[in-house]
Amino acid sequence: MAKVTLKGHEVHTIGELPALNTTAPAFNLVGAGLADKTLADYQGKKIILNIFPSVDTGVCAASVRHFNQTASSLENTVVLCISRDLPFAQERFCGAEGLNNVAMLSDFREGQFGKDYGVLFEDGPLKGLLSRSIVVLDQDAKVIYTEQVAETTEEPNYDKALAALK
Repeated sequence: MAKVTLKGHEVHTIGELPALNTTAPAFNLVGAGLADKTLADYQGKKIILNIFPSVDTGVCAASVRHFNQTASSLENTVVLCISRDLPFAQERFCGAEGLNNVAMLSDFREGQFGKDYGVLFEDGPLKGLLSRSIVVLDQDAKVIYTEQVAETTEEPNYDKALAALK
């Protein structure tokens, strides 16, 4: 169980982020058009998993915008923005913002991603949503960087996440 804060109040996640140098847990998420998306769909690419509670909050939206802006310049890399928002809300957000360099994925069906990656809030006001985290994978799906943001209302360290890709 990891401890983070939400507006200064301690909250807990169900587990810990995957360990460095381990193979990332497989996942089955829901993408645009309600299509199933798995880790295997991105085989051979470097992957940034931008994990957050909801695209309908300012900080979460900012992280999606930031990664959308930098993603187009990343070679052989895909940015997957993952929340428990419905795919309809994710698509509406990206459409309204003109964001097309990131892939929005939802853990709304099973919630297994949040459990397997240790990021599911198990208490507090955001219970059942995903803790703001970054997990970077190399082209072999090995974990090369992780960050679980200590204060949920703050943005992740973009520079460190992007540096891990080099």
